[in-house]
Amino acid sequence: MHGYSRLGNPRAAGSPPSSPRCRHGRNKNAGGRGPKQSIVEKVVVLLISVVFKRRGVLLFAPLLYISGMLLYMGSVSFDVVSLKNAVVVVRKRSPPGSLYRSPQVFQKLWPYMQAESNHTHNFLMTVWNSKVHQVWKPCISKDTPKEGTALPQSNGLFIIEANGGLNQQRLSICDAVAVAGLLNATLLIPIFHLNSVWRDSRGKCWPLLRVYVKRDSMILKRSCFDNARELPGDILERFDNNISNIVNLRVKGWSSPAYYLQKVLPKLEKMGAVRIAPFSNRLAHAVPSNVQRLRCLANFEALRFSNSIRILADKMVDRMIKSSSHSGGKYVSVHLRFEEDMVAFSCCEYDGGEEEKREMDIARERGWRGKFRRRGRVIRPGANRVDGKCPLTPLEVGMMLRGMGFDNTTSVYIAAGKIYKAEKYMAPLKQMFPRLEMKDTLATAEELAPFQGHLSRLAALDYTVCLHSEVFVTTQGGNFPHFLMGHRRYLYGGHSKTINPDKRKLALLFDNPSIRWEDFKRQVQDMLRHSDQKGVELKKPSASLYTFPMPDCMCKEAEARNENSNMTNKTDFNT
Repeated sequence: MHGYSRLGNPRAAGSPPSSPRCRHGRNKNAGGRGPKQSIVEKVVVLLISVVFKRRGVLLFAPLLYISGMLLYMGSVSFDVVSLKNAVVVVRKRSPPGSLYRSPQVFQKLWPYMQAESNHTHNFLMTVWNSKVHQVWKPCISKDTPKEGTALPQSNGLFIIEANGGLNQQRLSICDAVAVAGLLNATLLIPIFHLNSVWRDSRGKCWPLLRVYVKRDSMILKRSCFDNARELPGDILERFDNNISNIVNLRVKGWSSPAYYLQKVLPKLEKMGAVRIAPFSNRLAHAVPSNVQRLRCLANFEALRFSNSIRILADKMVDRMIKSSSHSGGKYVSVHLRFEEDMVAFSCCEYDGGEEEKREMDIARERGWRGKFRRRGRVIRPGANRVDGKCPLTPLEVGMMLRGMGFDNTTSVYIAAGKIYKAEKYMAPLKQMFPRLEMKDTLATAEELAPFQGHLSRLAALDYTVCLHSEVFVTTQGGNFPHFLMGHRRYLYGGHSKTINPDKRKLALLFDNPSIRWEDFKRQVQDMLRHSDQKGVELKKPSASLYTFPMPDCMCKEAEARNENSNMTNKTDFNT
C-alpha cells in the first residue's frame, strides 16, 4: 500500500506525506515494493528483448511463420461482437469456404442467370480453343492374325481374376494383357466379380486370349471356352482339372516388368500355369514402351463392353444427339457424385441440419462399420470443404456451368447413381437446365430392366454417353473420370475436353452470398480456361497411361500418318 493512498496507513495516520524526492529515492531502492507488472506486460517485454537478439529471431521465426499462416488461413480468427463496459466480447469466426451457403448464393445470382437466358450464342460450338492445341493421333501398331494362323508356342496359362467395379476390372484386364505379352503367355480370365460387363453374347464364356509380341507390333488371338474341361488338357491334368489347385502367386502392388520376368516367368515355364487372384494394381505405371503399347492396345482398341450394353448405350447416345440438334448434336455430360454413401464418406455437412447428421451417421456405420468412430478420429466438415474434398451438389454444378457460359438451352446428361434426396437437390439444377437427362429419362423402364441391380452395367451405360459428349465435367475424382479423360484424349486428338474445376476456389465462391455475378463468372471462366489448357497433357513417369495416353499410345499428327499405314482393323474381344 502506497503511503499516499486515500485509505491511509494505520501506523502513519498522523504524519504528513513525504516529499516527492524522498519517495522517488525510496521507490528506487524498494525492490519488489513498486507496482507489479502484469503477465501480458512481462511477455511483451520478454519478446521485445528476444527479438533484438539475433539468435532469438532465428528461434522464433518458425513460430511467427506458423502463427501468420494460421491467421491467413482463417484457422485462428475472431470477430468482435460487442464492446460493453470496456470488455471486448469475441467469438470464433468460421474460415472462408467452410460453410455450405450455396442456396443463398443461388438466390442472389438467379435473377442475373435468368436475364442472360436465351441471349447468349451457342457456347458449345466454341467452348474449346482448338487453335492452341497440337493434334495427336492414335499410332498403335498391331496385327490381326488370319484364320488358322499359328503362333509360336506359349509359355503357359496366365490366369487372373478381374475384381472390383467397372473401371477396376478394366484396369486389371489391360494390365493382365500387358503382363501376358511380356511373359509370352496365354491369358485366361475365368472369373469376373459381381457381373458380366465384359462377357460376350454367347453367354457364359471363359475368355482365352493369346498375346504375342512381334517386334513393335502386338498380335491378339481370342478363343472362348464354355468350361474348364475344354481348356488344354495336359495342363489341367496336372491340377486335377481344378483351376483353384493352380498355385496363386502373391505379387506386390505396382510390380515392375523385371519382377515378372525374374519371379513369375520361371514358375510359369516350370508348371505350365500360374494364377494371380485378385489381379488389381499389380503392374507399375512406369514400364518400357513395348509393355505400355500392350496396355494401349487392350484399353483403347480391343476391349469392348458386352453386346447388350453396347446396343442400349448407342441408342442413348443417339437420343442425346437428337435432343441436342439445336447445338449441332453437342451436349454436356456430368459425373455427379452425390449419392448417399459418397456424401457420408466425405464427412461434409450441407443444409439438412440434425436430420442430415443422423442419416449420415447411420450411413457411415452401415458402410464402414466402426471406421469413423475410432478413438482419436476427428471429423472436421469445415476443413474438408475448405480443402475441396466435399462432393459438389447438383445446385453447385448448375451454378458453375451457368457462370462458365452454358445457357438454359444446353442439353446436359447426368451420370450418377441414386442421388441423395434427389427431389430436393436436383430441383434447382433442372431449373437452370431444363434439357436435363439421366439414364431413367433417356432409356425406357423396359430397356433398363436387365441392368437393374447391376451397378457396373449401369456405369457402363453412363461411361458410353459421357465418352461421346462435347464437354465432360468431373466433380469428385476416382477411376471413372480418370479412364474417361484418357479415352476422350485418345478419341479427340489428344484433348480430354474435360472440365476439372478447382473445388477449393469454388468453396470460397459458394460461401460468399454477397458475391457479384460478374465476379462469379470471371472466376469460373478462369477455371474453364485452365481446364482447356490442361486438356492436352503428356504422361509423367508416375502417372497412369489410362489417363494420359500421350506419347505412348499417340503420336503428333505428322508422325501418326506414317504409323497409321501399319495399322489394321480393330481387334474386338469381349473378355
